[in-house]
Amino acid sequence: MPRRPRESRREPDATDELVDLLIKQVADPRELLEPNGLLKSLLGRVVERCLDSELSEHLGYEKGQTPLTENTRNGSTTKTLKTAVGDVAVDVPRDRDGSFEPQLVKKHQRRLDSFDERILSLYGRGMSVRDIQDYFSEAYGAEVSPTLISRITDSVASDVEEWRNRRLEPVYPILYLDGLVVKVRENGHVNNHTVHIAMGIDKAGKKDVLGLWMAENEGAKFWLQVLTDLKNRGVEDVLIVCCDGLKGFPQAIAASFPKSIVQTCIVHMVRHSLDCVSYTGRKEVAGALRAIYTADTLEQAVSALDDFERVHGKKYPAIVRSWRLNWELICPFFRFPEYIRRAIYTTNPIEAVNRQLRKVLKTKGALPSIEAAYKLLWMTLNNARKGWTLSLPNWPLALQQFAIHFDNRLDP
Repeated sequence: MPRRPRESRREPDATDELVDLLIKQVADPRELLEPNGLLKSLLGRVVERCLDSELSEHLGYEKGQTPLTENTRNGSTTKTLKTAVGDVAVDVPRDRDGSFEPQLVKKHQRRLDSFDERILSLYGRGMSVRDIQDYFSEAYGAEVSPTLISRITDSVASDVEEWRNRRLEPVYPILYLDGLVVKVRENGHVNNHTVHIAMGIDKAGKKDVLGLWMAENEGAKFWLQVLTDLKNRGVEDVLIVCCDGLKGFPQAIAASFPKSIVQTCIVHMVRHSLDCVSYTGRKEVAGALRAIYTADTLEQAVSALDDFERVHGKKYPAIVRSWRLNWELICPFFRFPEYIRRAIYTTNPIEAVNRQLRKVLKTKGALPSIEAAYKLLWMTLNNARKGWTLSLPNWPLALQQFAIHFDNRLDP
């Protein structure tokens, strides 16, 4: 039998009545969405009504009533606003002594806030200035100059600095550290810079990028500066730090958070190991390594590593040596149940964020400055953050495990 369509559970409200009234005003509902359609006119009327209400509040009497003071209404001034649906002409009311300061559309303001937000959102999704121009022209019939777009994107510089220096939570159960490369044009040359990214999982189970730091190269010495900055911004303790196998990384973490468990990324370990293997032998070696990190217990993992050395040790001694030398950084995740292991045995959560950033960076090519790189990455993160969910499906249980393993360090 065909499935019956699901009926909406939402009760009709005033919004539905307004929508029905709008549709009745046009022969074809599509006219509402045209560049010069009814919605644009409606937006202008709404803005004007709001401004009239602001002026009534300022003067102390409604339009048409007897003035209570010497200051009265004094006509209006027509202003063209740039909005998300195109240019809209509105009449801004005035008072006689010029003391009225409208809040919805302030003096000298030529754009509604939603217009700026739309441009920032499009730019943060990787669209170029030319793409944004074409979008507004085709969708709304609005002409937007490159200078205006640049001015709007430049306006977030103070927001970026405020975000990069904001106070952080005192304790994070999990912290991921990773970096990505951006191209920046300096003195006529294009140079590679590494953006160091720290992403934390807070006690509510929500992930958040704690900051961005840029340097010419990725190294343990600079990561020490990053971790020191986190401490200066209020982070007192981190339970588990997940990172790749960069030389000196564990020492840098221990210098800043000596009680933290350092978990090296197993995925990075496997990739590094397979670099030593020919294409024909990769499947076999990958399967043997999988038996190590998917073992149920630490003892079984040690046994699987011994088996790997016995079978493959003579052919791949570098792999065995690498896993033996890094074993103390590989094995911490065996202390926890499987649903926590999935969250900490790899840096995939932060690499998923990096993929979103790289997707946008790819469309931009070389950025004009380090400041421009910070702004673009910040806007991209703002867009990406809307789709983020809890890091672990069993987070309440994970908190109980952390409380037991870490002697209540979650609540210092």
